[in-house]
Amino acid sequence: MHLKKVLILLFMSISAFAQIEKPTTWKYKVLQDKISVGDVVDLEFTATIEKDWYLYSSDFSPELGPTVTEFTFPKSKGFQAIGKIKPLNPKKKFDEIWGGDVTYFKGTGKFIQKVKILEKNLVITGKITYQTCTDIDGKCVPGNESFSIKVSAVESSKLEQKTDTLSQDTIGAVLPNETIAKEISKTSNPEITKKPMEESKSLWQFLLAAFGVGFASIFMPCIYPIMPMTVSFFTKQKNGKSKAVFYGISIMAIFGLMGLVAMAFGAPFLNFLSTHWAPNLLFFIIFILFGISLLGAFEIVLPHSTVNKVDRLGDKGGLIGIFFMALTLVLVSFSCTVPLVGTLLIAAAQGEVLRPLYGMLAFGAPFAIVFAGLAMFPQLLKNLPKSGGWLNELKAVFGFLEFALALKFLSNIDLAYNFNLLHRNIFLVVWIVIAVITGIYILGFIRFSKDDKIEKRGLLRIAFAAIFLGLAAYMLPGVANKPLTLLSGILPPMPVASHGATNSNLPTDKMRALPHELFGFYDFDDAQAYAKEINKPILIDFTGYACANCRKMEENVWSKPEVLKRLKEEFVIASLYVDDKKELPKEKQYTSTYDNELKTTVGDKNMDLEITKYNNNAQPYYIIVHPNGEKLLEPLGYSSESDFIKFLDKGTASFK
Repeated sequence: MHLKKVLILLFMSISAFAQIEKPTTWKYKVLQDKISVGDVVDLEFTATIEKDWYLYSSDFSPELGPTVTEFTFPKSKGFQAIGKIKPLNPKKKFDEIWGGDVTYFKGTGKFIQKVKILEKNLVITGKITYQTCTDIDGKCVPGNESFSIKVSAVESSKLEQKTDTLSQDTIGAVLPNETIAKEISKTSNPEITKKPMEESKSLWQFLLAAFGVGFASIFMPCIYPIMPMTVSFFTKQKNGKSKAVFYGISIMAIFGLMGLVAMAFGAPFLNFLSTHWAPNLLFFIIFILFGISLLGAFEIVLPHSTVNKVDRLGDKGGLIGIFFMALTLVLVSFSCTVPLVGTLLIAAAQGEVLRPLYGMLAFGAPFAIVFAGLAMFPQLLKNLPKSGGWLNELKAVFGFLEFALALKFLSNIDLAYNFNLLHRNIFLVVWIVIAVITGIYILGFIRFSKDDKIEKRGLLRIAFAAIFLGLAAYMLPGVANKPLTLLSGILPPMPVASHGATNSNLPTDKMRALPHELFGFYDFDDAQAYAKEINKPILIDFTGYACANCRKMEENVWSKPEVLKRLKEEFVIASLYVDDKKELPKEKQYTSTYDNELKTTVGDKNMDLEITKYNNNAQPYYIIVHPNGEKLLEPLGYSSESDFIKFLDKGTASFK
């Protein structure tokens, strides 16, 4: 295997172009055979993705960060694009770097675009922009693909339908296409059907969290009275053990039903919940109310008449009676589990469509296990700790956590709409205060009306308090704009310095603010002119707004004192964004010698520079050059702190 890799690398060195990575290739065609003028046809775009790479899909907000796959169709008299491009069965995951859900393809990705044919013989042209990434070495490769599809149509003998007055969504609804349905239902593609080994880690983390919250809910005060009632009920039953199993299954089924209700609204609803300002504000209010409820200010309860009616049905006995006994458990527990269930369902809104169902089943599993076990073995009840003040303390701790989580929803609104009111430091200060109060409360220095006075602080109590106080201590440096790796993706982004804080001798009109009070030139030519003036080497930073690993490098490597010192004192930085959509002045637009295409944007120019001069098209990519443009050492990609320091030091030594 190693010999094979060596041979491949040897072959790649023969051709400069072979060094340009293109992990995604495209094919496109019209799915229909017989086409008449006026028909709406389907264009199929198939992406073949190399192993260990993934392609971002088109159906999530580009404001999140990564480059979504985008199809651009020029205006034409020969055809009209109908509606938006439709990806077929992309995978979904929560991206910790971008702090939101992204969709992507591995192996093969397919997209369908509806197009109305307006002429007999035409060529449908357009452009695909996309981004392919790999987690192996941190590379992200942007791509641009021009396509042309020949279409031959015959004059239609049918009456022209008046579709011009219909909206694009209505056209898609009244003109269903069997081909799309077939594509969606395909199961022959192993990349689509192969889920067990490639299931998102975040889903398993979510299920474990749901199970843990469910287990913690069992210790709420309203659950304890049901335990002896459960034992009493099942001691009177024949075949008590088998019925106890049915009891446990019924509990999970009822909790699962709650998940189905949330799931019934579908993916668009869940996406709306996770991105729009209105639901985020609503979630903030709900979390605050849940927190106040858990602190004992009031209780959220169902009407007693509802609970009593269900309880009377449970007296009928048999399997129906056992089911209603389980329903009674769920309804009675509602008074102290609704804040936790509500939190769980809101968290499910951040994931895939089936998460509410999975989450509620995981939440109900501890109830099923514990209460079915009590039904089988009544003697276990004798060993349980008696209810008391510790249960109120547990609720209060959950209440404090609800307040902390509520802040995240306000932050979502602030970031999405660029209000810049709840920046990183304010966010951290609030979380630190909550963590400190929680730790002090656990130690017994803060008491509520229903709490018992703490006579003795045991080892377990001190350990739990230390967790919260330790978390506060960990977050404290973040207020001074230090990176917090463990909370990456949760906190608002690191602040970027303003131009007013920098040296007045810097040509700030040609520079952009970077993290950690660094500045970089927009254009390499400007960086080169300034480097000649002050006689320093240039660090070319090929980066992108949608490059997750670029942000990792900036937050986790550039922030280190030894790295930051070198960047500030020893280099002129040219920060070249390959996805910058700012249009170049007409006089600076040019046709590339690499692909013979016109370069019209700043990003096009930077990408072309990286390819034509440095034989690379992935980011992050760092190159140190002399002010005269000469490369001083081999470039570096995504790396560790130690490797990046060695790279900078070698560049400085070579320059001197």
